Amino acid sequence: MHELAIADSIMKIVLEEISAKKLSTVQAIGLKIGVLSGILPDALEFGFDALKKDTLLENTKLKIEEVPLKGNCSACLNTFLVKDLIFACPECGSPSISIDQGQELDIAYLEVDENGEINEQ
Repeated sequence: MHELAIADSIMKIVLEEISAKKLSTVQAIGLKIGVLSGILPDALEFGFDALKKDTLLENTKLKIEEVPLKGNCSACLNTFLVKDLIFACPECGSPSISIDQGQELDIAYLEVDENGEINEQ
C-alpha cells in the first residue's frame, strides 16, 4: 500500500510548512490527485488518518479533488478529456496525443485557523 508512504510524505511536507511559516492549527489539506496517478483516495485518507494520531495534524482533514485525464492531440491540436482510457483524439482519431493533466499529486492549499500564526510568548 504505497498510499501510506505518500500520506507520510504529505504529513512531513505540511509539518515543515507549519514550522517554517509558524502556522497555527491546520484544519484541512487540499490535495489534487489525477485519476491516472495510481493513488486510491480512500486508501490515502485511511493512511493519513492512521499516521496523524498524536501529531499537530491530529484534527486535520484531507480534502481531495480528483483531476480528470486531459489530452492534447498533436495532429489537430484538439484538447479533450480522455474518456474510458481511450488514448486517441475524439476529433480526428489520431493516437498521437500527449497527456496534459491527470497524473498529478499536488498539495494545493492548507486551511489554517483565522489567526494563521502561532502566538510566540
